[in-house]
Amino acid sequence: MTDTVTLPAAPSSQTPQDGAAQTARTRGPGAAARARSVLRQAFMVAVVVLALYPVLWLVVSSLRPDGAIFGNSSLLLDTFEVENYTGGWTALGKPFSTYLLNSAVIVAGSVLGNLITCSMAAYAFARLRFRFQKPAFALMLVTIMLPVHVVIVPQYVLFAQVDAINTFLPLILPKFLATDAFFIFLMVQFIRGLPKELDEAARIDGAGHGRIFFQILLPLMTPALATTAIFTFLWTWNDFFSQLIYLTDPNKYTVPVALRTFVDAQSESSFGAMFAMSVVSIVPLLIVFAVGQKYLIRGIATTGIK
Repeated sequence: MTDTVTLPAAPSSQTPQDGAAQTARTRGPGAAARARSVLRQAFMVAVVVLALYPVLWLVVSSLRPDGAIFGNSSLLLDTFEVENYTGGWTALGKPFSTYLLNSAVIVAGSVLGNLITCSMAAYAFARLRFRFQKPAFALMLVTIMLPVHVVIVPQYVLFAQVDAINTFLPLILPKFLATDAFFIFLMVQFIRGLPKELDEAARIDGAGHGRIFFQILLPLMTPALATTAIFTFLWTWNDFFSQLIYLTDPNKYTVPVALRTFVDAQSESSFGAMFAMSVVSIVPLLIVFAVGQKYLIRGIATTGIK
């Protein structure tokens, strides 16, 4: 019988301290990544709070009396002045709904004009071939750099000659003339991303440019059209300079011009009522942005990368 000899196990050279260090090294990268993620999210939350603070302060201040607005920067309410809303609604001699309706008429006309004419101009630049096409497209892009203050004087002279001052016509008619080059460029980029085989197949079936545009390309341009409509709504609703220049009758004031009348350098200003009506004027913007947010993101994503 052969005896089995069992050798003693070799002593381990790893100490408990070495095992703890190895465990720490194993868990270290994950813990560091989690820490960076927490810091990044905390920074983003701080930035959001900082960006929203003026809006929150506006809402809170609309519920404070005039004497307590500018002396308090806190977001905590110690008073609740609902009279700012009830009094501000009729403080200008007419219901504030009059100015909301005036703004809505101008916005509706501007949105409709941009959707129709900018999409047609974009189709011409993206699909048609005509003489001086590239110089015309370049000239159109140059107009994006022109501020409204440069063209407002000649436009005012032209509309004054046709007796259109103090009407909504100077604020709506330019939109039906494809004057917003930014939206034309946006739609041109979108149309160029659509396959030309759709046009060729429709042309084989006997379709002309009108049918190709209205029945084939236009339904596919929903993201770009929605982006144009949302931006036109926001910019027109918040426009103050052009509306102040062309509108002189208080019955035709829009929301931005009406809000300006709450502040008078020669008499007492009603800041509480102005803040309250400012909050009311923000509500349509929030509704439009909430409804069209997904189309806005899709339109920017599908046109900005081409």
